[in-house]
Amino acid sequence: MNILKHNVAIFTLLVAGMLPVSAGAVAPPQSVVPQATMVADNTKGLYVVITEADPMTQMMALVLSTQTVMQGKSIQILLCGPGGDLALKNSRQVMMKPLNKSPQMLLADLMAKGVQVEVCPLYLPNKGKTEGDLIKGVTVAKPPVVAQKLRAEGIKLFTF
Repeated sequence: MNILKHNVAIFTLLVAGMLPVSAGAVAPPQSVVPQATMVADNTKGLYVVITEADPMTQMMALVLSTQTVMQGKSIQILLCGPGGDLALKNSRQVMMKPLNKSPQMLLADLMAKGVQVEVCPLYLPNKGKTEGDLIKGVTVAKPPVVAQKLRAEGIKLFTF
């Protein structure tokens, strides 16, 4: 039994001698340091595609887009399918709490901040609408340009 106690004592001393010590405390291993603090933010901005008809989903997409702009990143918005209705003049507005704003109001706020908003090229002809039916500042997307923007370095795609 004495040999076992002796071996355990030697092992304990060896292990203790290998641990880094700072001001009497044992330093945590590097793997404990959160990796997020070591990662640089290479994101330049977001390309946001809204296809959903649900006002709550549209609102969340626009709230996150607004926050992204406030954090100094770029936003580009493409509206397709039912999401394209956001760009129509006199579209039905649903006020959302807690902001007491509609998705259309947030979209207008983003556009006032310089955010480019486009509708997909299939939207207007398949909806029986023209560019004259769109709110001021919304344009029709060109697929080659959209594809190029989606591939741009530092741009992340968000779809809602």
